[in-house]
Amino acid sequence: MGKLFYLMGKSASGKDSIFRELMQEKSIGLKPVVMYTTRPIRAGEVDGVDYHFVTDQKAQKLWEEGKVIELRRYQTVHGIWNYFTVDDGQIDLERQSYCMIGTLESYRKIREYFGADRVVPLYVTVPDGIRLQRALCREMRQPEPKYAEMCRRFLADEEDFKEDNLRECQISEHYENIVMAECVERIVCRIRMEA
Repeated sequence: MGKLFYLMGKSASGKDSIFRELMQEKSIGLKPVVMYTTRPIRAGEVDGVDYHFVTDQKAQKLWEEGKVIELRRYQTVHGIWNYFTVDDGQIDLERQSYCMIGTLESYRKIREYFGADRVVPLYVTVPDGIRLQRALCREMRQPEPKYAEMCRRFLADEEDFKEDNLRECQISEHYENIVMAECVERIVCRIRMEA
């Protein structure tokens, strides 16, 4: 029986980098879950690898077909962006363990869908100053930086990941990502404990 390891944390906490490291760690044998989004693709992202980048019409069609497990809609300074998980056959917990990235809100819905005994939270933290600095550096590398959206996400995450919300989801273990190699090592140990 497989597990779904759910990697989450505030924006610019290093989730994508940690995810890539976990996918390279052959000893834990995790398969990635690729989520869907209607937001524009960023420089360096690959469709079908980082996300399935779809149109609003395609997202609506998946919703109408009953394939959407969870959906988050964000009013950004650039319009509404949707992020969602689709029951598209890529997750089979009878055969395999997986890893995916998401928010606390999406974690709740994924846990309800697959069962609390099958979904393991991995909450990554970074001190706010470092996180803000990382977010700014990342945004500055974009062909068209979206600083207002970066700030909106930073503030929204403060609300979303309050300690009360984490306790409500029974998330007590945190993985601090100051030195990524150490953070990844701790997460790999946790994954091995669940195997």
